[in-house]
Amino acid sequence: MIIDGGRALVVDPGDAGAVQRACAAAGLDLAGILVTHHHHDHVGGIAELCAQRALPVWGPATENIPHRTHAVRDGDTVHVPGIALEFEVIDVPGHTLGHVAYYAEPAGADPLLLCGDTLFAAGCGRLFEGTPQQMYASLQRLAALPDSTRVYCTHEYTLSNLQFAARVEPGNAELRSWTEECTRQREAGEPTLPSSIGRERQVNPFLRVDEPEVRASLRTQRGRVPHDSVDAFASLRQWKDES
Repeated sequence: MIIDGGRALVVDPGDAGAVQRACAAAGLDLAGILVTHHHHDHVGGIAELCAQRALPVWGPATENIPHRTHAVRDGDTVHVPGIALEFEVIDVPGHTLGHVAYYAEPAGADPLLLCGDTLFAAGCGRLFEGTPQQMYASLQRLAALPDSTRVYCTHEYTLSNLQFAARVEPGNAELRSWTEECTRQREAGEPTLPSSIGRERQVNPFLRVDEPEVRASLRTQRGRVPHDSVDAFASLRQWKDES
């Protein structure tokens, strides 16, 4: 949820009740909804939220998004009434074919990325609809954003992802350090998010498929040498799916 004064913008509301309780507790007026893709845990609360009042809903043009009022495509700009942010829409197919992300550069603050299930802290989404080529290209596009970009993904999978990353790149000192930090956060009941693009470039194996240790681990685990970056990514994603 993005709050600007007394107004709020919610992203991927899978549960209307959680949004309603948060708004009621803070006295917020819901201004609109941003959607990254069509999976139920990202859209399941939209109908109930829109039943209370007419709300603008932005979502990918090529997917079936309930109550969508604004269909968005790559390069579009999103302005939400009452929210002082301008979002750029980025197509990131892979997890689903129409998946989009939203990128903004707030005045006086680090950029922010709302990336749904494409890029996770130390991981990436499963390929339910897209191809390895699509997902690899999508991740490379996000990795090219400024290092200071805050990464707001939609699930707290960080510790699990870090455990897998340590198997892939056990010699990564930054990975070990961040795992210790994230473990302390979770033990204290705190979220590990947001991450940042700079950190993901240091620890996320799916952004590091050309690193020598990652390639060596893939050769050992999969029994062959990947012939290019996309093949390495596909092998790494398959390894994660099977683990």
